[in-house]
Amino acid sequence: MPMTMSQKILARAAGLKSVEAGQLIEAKLDLVLGNDITAPVAIREFEKTGAAGVFDKSRVALVPDHFTPNKDIKAAEQCKVMRIFARDKGIENYFEVGEVGVEHALLPERGLVGPGDVIVGADSHTCTYGALGAFSTGVGSTDMAAGMALGTAWFKVPAAFQFVLTGKLPKWVSGKDVILHLIGLTGVDGVLYRSMEYAGPGLANLTMDDRLCMANMAIEAGAKNGIFPVDDQTRAFLKEAGRAKYTEFAADKDAIYERVYNIDLSKLRSTVAFPHLPSNARLAAESGDITVDQVVIGSCTNGRLSDFRVAARIMNGRKVAKGLRCLIIPATQKIYLQALKEGLLTQFVEAGAVVSAPTCGPCLGGHMGILAKGERAVATTNRNFVGRMGHPESEVYLASPEVAAATAITGRITDPNEVV
Repeated sequence: MPMTMSQKILARAAGLKSVEAGQLIEAKLDLVLGNDITAPVAIREFEKTGAAGVFDKSRVALVPDHFTPNKDIKAAEQCKVMRIFARDKGIENYFEVGEVGVEHALLPERGLVGPGDVIVGADSHTCTYGALGAFSTGVGSTDMAAGMALGTAWFKVPAAFQFVLTGKLPKWVSGKDVILHLIGLTGVDGVLYRSMEYAGPGLANLTMDDRLCMANMAIEAGAKNGIFPVDDQTRAFLKEAGRAKYTEFAADKDAIYERVYNIDLSKLRSTVAFPHLPSNARLAAESGDITVDQVVIGSCTNGRLSDFRVAARIMNGRKVAKGLRCLIIPATQKIYLQALKEGLLTQFVEAGAVVSAPTCGPCLGGHMGILAKGERAVATTNRNFVGRMGHPESEVYLASPEVAAATAITGRITDPNEVV
């Protein structure tokens, strides 16, 4: 039976020769992930099971990143629950402040996720790791608890949509623009409980950071997961991360896809998702005269070194618009340190931006950048629902680091070609 890439990975994890869309399976897990919002709930459920310990101390990862550094007493108590559980259960992959980062940037950087893995995380953007050829998806805290105890999870095998990419992106256009364009095509539930599987010669022209961004936002199209084939770029990334052992899978040539999209990357332009849906995609150059109060460059979607390098090139020698707040948030300590060594952080501060420690903070309206009533933000984050970054009468516009940097300079939504 022909299978997609995701289906092959699930078949292996379930110990089956083949699986088909809609089939219910129990699959072995390679990693279970939780953060400071979701893990404490899972830990309380785990304790109800009576399990003496987790299924594998090296295959559970606890990452306090959403409200850290702790913003208040409640946040501190949440992290304390994780800290005590990690210590008592001997969990190897617990990351304290000082070594922590935004989970979906930190785990690939540490080599904890790789091709052929089946990964669940109590965070919807766990689908990020599909960029590395893994089947990776978000689950609820109860499923996380069961995963920690048993090392298995139930899945309904997803059908798939295929996205065939050709061409090369124009200058100042990146993976964020691609995924916003695709979500604009499909809608926020257009790929509901299906795999977004990528193919085509255009893949060679996408960086790993482009792919990580695109896989991250598969959930914004309603997808169960997003996944990229493994190539030399993937292997080089894994080598740098210290991940030596993994199993590569590839879709069968006659795999069945419910729908196929053909995308010429060379025709894409800087794209912005207007409030209040990621699918409300428009060209940045056609956004009109929309002034903003805040720009955020960071998050699990666009907080990587390449994002800061391109933002710095656009902001070089320029100043943040008077009255605008520009927040720079490296996704991990390693990214922070390298950006510091390259002088990028100095450049941002001299331009009038502020640099934060790694955190998810503003993305979910947690801290470090909450919006007041009537305020607008351009953010490189992944969601712009009502009240996502603060007051329910605020607005969030999703964009690439290129658009965000250009907007920080002009004070209004701006195509980067207008300023460089």
